[in-house]
Amino acid sequence: MPADWNPDLYRRFEDERTRPAAELLARVPLAAPATVVDLGCGPGNSTELLAARYPQAELSGLDSSAAMLAAARERLPGLRFEQADLTDWAAPAPVDLLYANAVLQWLPGHEALLPRLLRLLTPGGVLALQMPDNLDQPSHRAMRETAAEPHFAAAIGDAGRLRGRLLSAEAYYDLLAPHAEVDLWRTTYHHHMADAAAIVDWLRATGLRPFLDALAEPALQARFLAAYQARIEAAYPPRADGSRLLAFPRLFIVARRHP
Repeated sequence: MPADWNPDLYRRFEDERTRPAAELLARVPLAAPATVVDLGCGPGNSTELLAARYPQAELSGLDSSAAMLAAARERLPGLRFEQADLTDWAAPAPVDLLYANAVLQWLPGHEALLPRLLRLLTPGGVLALQMPDNLDQPSHRAMRETAAEPHFAAAIGDAGRLRGRLLSAEAYYDLLAPHAEVDLWRTTYHHHMADAAAIVDWLRATGLRPFLDALAEPALQARFLAAYQARIEAAYPPRADGSRLLAFPRLFIVARRHP
């Protein structure tokens, strides 16, 4: 059984993780939605942004991780948080804003998933999402290369199955445009990281999880992380001040359902 998410590790880089959430929210064209759901709310950092912008809304957060939900409830005790699998989750009534910060990349079948989420909205409601689009970055190529080493390949298997690729921006537009007004953009962040170990720590909270989950023995996990960090050392050389820059592309979509 996969290990639960680690809220403390995730929050170690909370400012960097929350920035795209704030930039997504800034493009949501709703002044006063009555109902807002934070899909994949994590430890509540994105939910906190929603609560500040829409204090009068009926706001709830959903996540599949019990540990993340516990952290969110501690952070925002006045709000409702529920455990749910977004693969088949359905709102009990139409929602004005469905907001998904860095979660839908973990789910398959976007050709069916996104139109289904759009149908859960009220007329004029908004589906706002951002997803890491970084599988071709050195950070993620290094994961697959390390997984292919003989020490790890038998346990991990086909690393490509651990997270599916996003569709193209054009494909997402064509999927949603018949039903919604679509605002779509892509941003590459360059995160200032102290060293290669910090990059590994960032990714241990997210992208590396499926690889480590496949390696049940702690000693094998540690061996994988050491081999991976050696690749990261080479892929992200020190900059002029000794730090490393982690390039992190993200795809943003704001779709407002036609009235």
